[in-house]
Amino acid sequence: MSDLEKLSENEEILKNSKETTEEIVPSEDTFEINNTFSEPDTKKDLETQEKVVEEISSEVANKKKTKKPIIEDFISEIELVSTTNTLDIKNSEKEMTDSDSEKKPELEAEDDEVEVTSSDDEEIEEEENNDSITSKKEYSAMSKAQLVAALQELIKSKPIPEIKNEVEELKNEFNSRFEEELAEKKEEFLAQGGNIIDFQYTTPIKQNFNSAYFEYKEKRNNHYKKLKNDLQANLKKRLELIEELKGLIDVEENINTTYKLFKDIQIRWREAGPIPRDGYNTVWNTYHHHVENFYDFLHLNREFRDLDFKHNLEQKLKIINRAEELTKDENLNKVFRELQMLHKMWKEDTGPVAKEYRDEVWDRFSAATKIIHDKRALLQKELEKDFEKNLEKKNEVIAQIKTLADTTKESHQAWQQSIKTLETLRNQFFNLGKVPSKNNEESWNSFKDAVNSFNKKKNRFYKNQKKDQFANLAKKQELIKIAEENKDNEDFDVVTPLMKKIQNEWKTIGHVPRKDSDKVWKKFKAACNHYFDKVNAERKVANKEEVEAFEKKTALMEELETFLLSGDTKKDLETIKSTIAAWKEIGKIPYNKKNIDGKFNKIIDALFKKLDISKKEVELLKYDNKLVAISSKEDERKMQNEHFFISKKIEEVKAEINQLENNLGFFQHVNDKNPLVREVHKNIQRLKDDLELWKAKLGKLKEVM
Repeated sequence: MSDLEKLSENEEILKNSKETTEEIVPSEDTFEINNTFSEPDTKKDLETQEKVVEEISSEVANKKKTKKPIIEDFISEIELVSTTNTLDIKNSEKEMTDSDSEKKPELEAEDDEVEVTSSDDEEIEEEENNDSITSKKEYSAMSKAQLVAALQELIKSKPIPEIKNEVEELKNEFNSRFEEELAEKKEEFLAQGGNIIDFQYTTPIKQNFNSAYFEYKEKRNNHYKKLKNDLQANLKKRLELIEELKGLIDVEENINTTYKLFKDIQIRWREAGPIPRDGYNTVWNTYHHHVENFYDFLHLNREFRDLDFKHNLEQKLKIINRAEELTKDENLNKVFRELQMLHKMWKEDTGPVAKEYRDEVWDRFSAATKIIHDKRALLQKELEKDFEKNLEKKNEVIAQIKTLADTTKESHQAWQQSIKTLETLRNQFFNLGKVPSKNNEESWNSFKDAVNSFNKKKNRFYKNQKKDQFANLAKKQELIKIAEENKDNEDFDVVTPLMKKIQNEWKTIGHVPRKDSDKVWKKFKAACNHYFDKVNAERKVANKEEVEAFEKKTALMEELETFLLSGDTKKDLETIKSTIAAWKEIGKIPYNKKNIDGKFNKIIDALFKKLDISKKEVELLKYDNKLVAISSKEDERKMQNEHFFISKKIEEVKAEINQLENNLGFFQHVNDKNPLVREVHKNIQRLKDDLELWKAKLGKLKEVM
């Protein structure tokens, strides 16, 4: 039977005999306290242990002659277990894969150190979950540059063992973002006719991230390499102390000296430091067994044994009193953590007590522990109800995000509004609180998938927008070409409407890629400004002539205002017509003085009314005057509108005449002197007169068009 098998069998015997607190604390790593407690004291168990000790001692004595010492043999066995049972870093981490074509830093895993766990490690899952959710919330809202900065800050500001989960989440978030970008660039490359074999893509941000992650892995490897060496050294110390402890029974020295050596071993044991977690129980149980064996040896000297029992009793009573105080504290998370430490002290720092006190102290400590454990279990049960409600609410938020992605309209404004809505839903999700631990990862993955689905649809929309923007860019470049070709053209009557037209078209085209926006706008603006600066310079020259024309019209209007009719209609009519002709010949006036034409027309209309001429002639003379005003403004659009208006009036009058003539058909046998018939004939004649007038106006309009 090997030394390791002996120690393992010894551990089983100790468990079966209930000499240890293994039932209180299943492992030092978790400190999860059960509801059942006991502490043994049977003579039969002690006798069984003595036989095991004698058997182990005999085996060791024989092996010293032919084989390596038990310490070295046990260390090699522990190393084997550690290597087999712990998780290799390179198998637990995803590859830092950018693409099959990307050149990336060497992040080789061959030299990764095994992740080492020590007997002093404590796992407080609630705190880890809180940290994890917080980091997920923060990282999901960061840009790639911010993720790189966050990784660098983590490596610089926190101990390497504490940041594993954060680094992993940060790496996954960065890779997810970069893979999306990589897919877009690859698609663009292939769309431009590239060969997939030639595709390579990286960015300075990606290189910075790889460098930071490589630094993290190096530091992590160095940390675990050092920790492994330290733990093995501590293990060796503890095994040596066990050998010393075993040897105290056979030393033929004064009992005082032996007891001092025993106390010295205890002190050195407490100061020896942590050892590999997977070997902890075996080593501690072996040590505890030999401590009990030494106390049985002290039975020969009851004075020393009773003195030590008394000291141990005092220490355990202090632990019990503190545990009983904790039963009244309502801060159960704090209480439970302190209770864990009390159990560790009970196990590590105190020895056995006198037989008559063993049941009493153990029952008190167990009772206090059970009260705290029951209160915590009750609290946890209540919290689970709230966690279930939080899960339902979070599922509702996830469903809303999925609906948001499916219902957003294909427009920039709609997507911008949906992005704001998504941010509100994200904050709502993170603020809802915890969910049951069994659903935590599933809930987070569902949330992440919903957000990623939204982002993919959003990115697809804006990717198509980019295609439209490139088409818009081509249109705007065509307008720039027209503007630059005509900016020096001096045919202002033809080019000015063209330049105004392309300016209006520019406004309707829409967005272009941001990098080109300022550049194309400045080119177009420069060409247009160049042309209109020339137009304005030309106008300044023309303005002098327009001012002179305005002064002439002002003088002519003042003369017309003092004109008095002579009573000779023909002569007065000729005078008015000559005045209108003179007004028309004067030419353009400044645009802001155009109201003088309206004043002139009012004076002319008033004179026509005073003349002894037919209504039709008056209307035609007034219309001549109106045409003079329209034609002087050189407004082609107004002329066209006037033509359309008169043509429409002619058609309307014709339709009314036809309708009235048709109505007369119903009165064939009615006397023409009938008032109703006479009224119809009167209306028909009025309309025919109006028709002749409108036709005359149309003829005059065509003359000036």
